[in-house]
Amino acid sequence: MPVSVNMNMAMPSWFDIFGLSPDSQEDEAGIKQASENVKALIEQEVRNGIPSNRIILGGFSQGGALSLYTALTTNQKLGGVVALSCWLPLRTSFPQGPINCVNRDIPIFQCHGDRDPLVPLMFGSVTSETLKTMLNPGNISFKTYSGMMHSSSIEEMMDVKQFIDKQLPPID
Repeated sequence: MPVSVNMNMAMPSWFDIFGLSPDSQEDEAGIKQASENVKALIEQEVRNGIPSNRIILGGFSQGGALSLYTALTTNQKLGGVVALSCWLPLRTSFPQGPINCVNRDIPIFQCHGDRDPLVPLMFGSVTSETLKTMLNPGNISFKTYSGMMHSSSIEEMMDVKQFIDKQLPPID
């Protein structure tokens, strides 16, 4: 889809991005529609026999942002969220302080590079602190990777694997 911040050129995208500053307008309709699409995928997996608490949402940048937003707005109890180099979209639409949602105790593993020029580390750290006020703070993990830009690393992927293994142990 065309993305405003990318001079309206098409790129893989869940929703439009109008700007890269904390006060930039957000594509509320696009974010909500993308979240509904993810919720439909969750429902499909549940219908196929996967318990919702064995589903972990995750993504990088927009995908991580969408995963966080969806986990906070779905009626399905999820197994966790992996949020890489991202932010909480529509953050002002959530109440200040603890929220009453089915995923109040969801484990969230958030990662960010300290050299990210696209989604600055500040966005990730503010998101982490905001999540700790909304959800069970003991279940929110935030890890920073030295020298990492808007990308990933072997260390980060090993940490993601460890998080998934912990949240979804094999079923006997």
